[in-house]
Amino acid sequence: MEKITGRLWGAHMSIGGGVEKSPLAGAKVGCAAMQIFTKSSNQWAAKKLEQKSIDLFRKNLEEAGISLVASHDSYLINLASPDDGLRAKSLVAFIDEIERAALLGIPYLVFHPGSHVGSGEEAGLAAVAQCMNEAIKKTAKCEDVTLLIETTAGQGTNLGYKFGHIASLIGKVKDKKRVAVCFDTCHVFAAGYELRTAEGYKQTLKEFDKVIGLDLLKLFHVNDSKKDFGSRVDRHEHIGRGFLGKDAFAHLVNDKRFLKTPMVLETPKGADLKEDVENLAVLRSLIR
Repeated sequence: MEKITGRLWGAHMSIGGGVEKSPLAGAKVGCAAMQIFTKSSNQWAAKKLEQKSIDLFRKNLEEAGISLVASHDSYLINLASPDDGLRAKSLVAFIDEIERAALLGIPYLVFHPGSHVGSGEEAGLAAVAQCMNEAIKKTAKCEDVTLLIETTAGQGTNLGYKFGHIASLIGKVKDKKRVAVCFDTCHVFAAGYELRTAEGYKQTLKEFDKVIGLDLLKLFHVNDSKKDFGSRVDRHEHIGRGFLGKDAFAHLVNDKRFLKTPMVLETPKGADLKEDVENLAVLRSLIR
């Protein structure tokens, strides 16, 4: 599969059969970049990474020509939880996610800030920041792993749907070198930031730069949205088939500021991965 010249584009790949097999799946799609879970996303327990799997993962990455990999943490983790027990359990799991990324040589760990579950946004953000600082402190040997705070749709009591939330977290982190941002197009749109019109796109990125800083934007999740603008509902759709539409992605892929910024799909797909191929082809067609 032909890669998109000069673009670090790809998709989220399954680790079914072992993490070492994910680059092989990425190669079939034509990935130059990809995202993976390093363990089951819906289980607390994690099987220890064997050295032979680590070595084969790195070997397959090189042979597949995949230049950038990000990992995503487990969906069970909630660093904002007001429940002390769950938050402590989440912190242990979060630290493990960082250490697994480091073992595999993965530079970015993407995570959702979490849900305050009624304690309030200020209390939730304070809890997340405290956990981030603790995790960074306890993973000093994993300094090559940067924590990417993902923009969210704001469903329920989820934090991160306002750029100000993310700026607040970054401001509270002591080691600024270990933190940056992942920009999810579906989430930002559902949260109420316009991307469809040229002016809307310009204003949204201008606000991101003012509040957070474009220098901290290290990865895009490129997803259309099944739900309309400002819905605060997180439902991904194929590129150009949702409420965002192709124009929004045309603005993005032709923005010269992001020509070298990795972009990965998290769109729906089956086992044969043909949807990833099709979605990447749509993005490619939008390049002017």
